[in-house]
Amino acid sequence: MESSVKNKIEHYCAYQERCHLDVKNKLNKLGIFGDQLDEYICYLIDENYLSETRYSEAFTRGKYNNNNWGRIKIKMELKLRNISEWNIDNALKQITEEDYENKLYKICEKQIKNVDYNISEVRKKIVRRLTQKGWEMDLIIKCINRLIK
Repeated sequence: MESSVKNKIEHYCAYQERCHLDVKNKLNKLGIFGDQLDEYICYLIDENYLSETRYSEAFTRGKYNNNNWGRIKIKMELKLRNISEWNIDNALKQITEEDYENKLYKICEKQIKNVDYNISEVRKKIVRRLTQKGWEMDLIIKCINRLIK
């Protein structure tokens, strides 16, 4: 293994959690392919620089807490990054049902306060925004009905 590439990829992984796909793309940019690429990936896993479990948990936490993403969008994005179904399910278990519904309620409440249209327009707008963010339709409707009586 080339020490300059090794140092670059170690720093890349130490800076923030990365998935295997991100690391493979970075190694490809550094001119590493095939068996040599696999060797670097194995090294990073052995030295604990790379962990799919840690990545999926950090990704889920970040997107849920900071970006207000719902489970559907988080799951889709993790699948796009080739994260295993087991790790995705495990990461999503971090979010309790009670916390999930409370967060959705707060988001709906905030969006209703920011809109000055008629009730049906408000509903459409909130449903559209929240489904784009990956929230489940049945929970959105339940939440809106609770807020708009």
